[in-house]
Amino acid sequence: MNNTKQEERSVRDQIIELLTTEFRPTLLEVIDESHKHIGHAGYKEGGETHFKVVMDSELLHDLTRVAQQQAVYKVLDELLKTRIHALSLKLNSRIK
Repeated sequence: MNNTKQEERSVRDQIIELLTTEFRPTLLEVIDESHKHIGHAGYKEGGETHFKVVMDSELLHDLTRVAQQQAVYKVLDELLKTRIHALSLKLNSRIK
């Protein structure tokens, strides 16, 4: 998908698509928490800068917490460089 098409879709939708494709999660919540950061660094009018991801995927179960986070960051790398200012992760064992 070209960058123009990516830009037209919400950041939240892009996160959902990327994580679903890579990890086939049994639980996935992507919450835009940008409204909590109005006036702070990285906030942009319209939001979509600060996200919380809650995800459970069997593909992450055997990884350490750090390795789980690294796997998610790798998948979201381009969005983290261009569109996402802050990302909070709650993955697998941290959900229970």
